[in-house]
Amino acid sequence: PRRLRFATALMLMVAYGASVGGLLTPVGSPPNLIGRGLIEEATGQTIPFFTWMVLAFPIVLVMFVALCVILVGLNRPEASRIDGVEEYVRQERAALGPMGRGGRNTLIAFAVAVVLWVTPGAVALVTGGEGPVYETVTARLNEGAVAIVAASLLFLLPIDFSRRQFTISWNDAARIDWGTILLFGAGITLGSLLGSTGLAKTIGGALSDTLGVSSLLGLTLLATVVAVIISETTSNTASVGVVVPIVIPLAEAAGVNPVIPAVAAIFGASFGFMLPVSTPPNAIVYGTGMVPIMKMVRSGVVFDVIGIVLIVAGVMAMGSLLGLG
Repeated sequence: PRRLRFATALMLMVAYGASVGGLLTPVGSPPNLIGRGLIEEATGQTIPFFTWMVLAFPIVLVMFVALCVILVGLNRPEASRIDGVEEYVRQERAALGPMGRGGRNTLIAFAVAVVLWVTPGAVALVTGGEGPVYETVTARLNEGAVAIVAASLLFLLPIDFSRRQFTISWNDAARIDWGTILLFGAGITLGSLLGSTGLAKTIGGALSDTLGVSSLLGLTLLATVVAVIISETTSNTASVGVVVPIVIPLAEAAGVNPVIPAVAAIFGASFGFMLPVSTPPNAIVYGTGMVPIMKMVRSGVVFDVIGIVLIVAGVMAMGSLLGLG
């Protein structure tokens, strides 16, 4: 079938947008959860949910604008207007029908999770991140506990109570891809082993002596570039599991706070844009047959470079502003 340039641009926007958007919250993608856990385990410093969002927001916003402008520029649409789009969208929306009770219950559970996740960060803004109120809220609203509460609501909110029909049943829950949870655990375990065996410290020290990189800027740039390169040929989860445990002792050996380089590595791991194997979204859109491999590679190189610059500048600026460095 004929490949339209505009279709290529749209598919790449979907793939790249999914990767970029995943940076915005700690639960947005597996690398975020794994990398954040590794930072907490190695340094004892926790990055609050709300702080993470504030840190990532400028990078995500600028990257989204760059995606829209550059992808359309690299894949100029064949026409300035596509007739019938509004009618097609209207028909598809009508086919969905009104939102049912199950959909409303799901929105309630989602809203509860989001509010509880950002509450500790909001309290920190008011109290300055100190005091018994902040400590109590942070301890009680653990993100894992909040996720369990939100999931439990789906088992408790009824669709039809007279028939004992609830939003989700155990049969539905059994079909969840629980392997993804094991993937998180495997990534954190790999990082922990690198740290506990001393391998990460050995590699970090050797790199510090070999490269002579000792500044915050140099380490942040190095961490981002290495994470991006590894994520192009392996999964972003593997990239985080390897790079973050090495970056932390490397930064400590150089006398630099390791949090900012480690966060930059986490973000860089999600910026694999060149190949179908780089991220699941890339593989999905490539499987549609609408994206020629060379166009993905060409676009990916451009956004890898832009992404590296944005991550280094954004994480250093926002990290210092938020007191992470």
